[in-house]
Amino acid sequence: MISQQLIVSGVGGQGILFITRLLAETAIAKGLPVMTSETHGMAQRGGIVISHLKVGAFSSPLVVPGRADGLIALKPENVRLHRHFLHEKGWIAANACAPLPDTGDSSVFVVQANAIALEMKAPRSVNLIVLGRILAEEGRLFCGYDDICLSLERKLAAKPSLLRSSLDALRAGVSGAK
Repeated sequence: MISQQLIVSGVGGQGILFITRLLAETAIAKGLPVMTSETHGMAQRGGIVISHLKVGAFSSPLVVPGRADGLIALKPENVRLHRHFLHEKGWIAANACAPLPDTGDSSVFVVQANAIALEMKAPRSVNLIVLGRILAEEGRLFCGYDDICLSLERKLAAKPSLLRSSLDALRAGVSGAK
């Protein structure tokens, strides 16, 4: 059975909860058990938000420090804040335009999501761009690019223009890996 623990980190307004729910819905669609939990640093835009996502047979939704398989960081500063959740072979997918300090032995996958989002004239798509970046690394997530696309199609079926821009952002993140 698949077992994976993830941390999604950023600030309010970046769509941390959206991609956490998207990943959870994808796990459910694949028939996998899933649990999520989130902490809001401030209940407004700009405060730190962290989500915990567990796929597999777990009894608690919170990821214990040192146990996460992956950290998806929508702000480069949050890597330093939440890296302690990763186990020694964990990976980091981050929105950054420079190499990240203090990443230990973790595999690090960066994408300039802010710049790509501005170029696309879709500044709110940073979350999907970073998610696309880690999807480019096959086998890192419990699901693949096509699984996420299907979940987006289900989730946004009634909003065709938002669906189109979301799929474009996801694709841009995958392309940003190359």
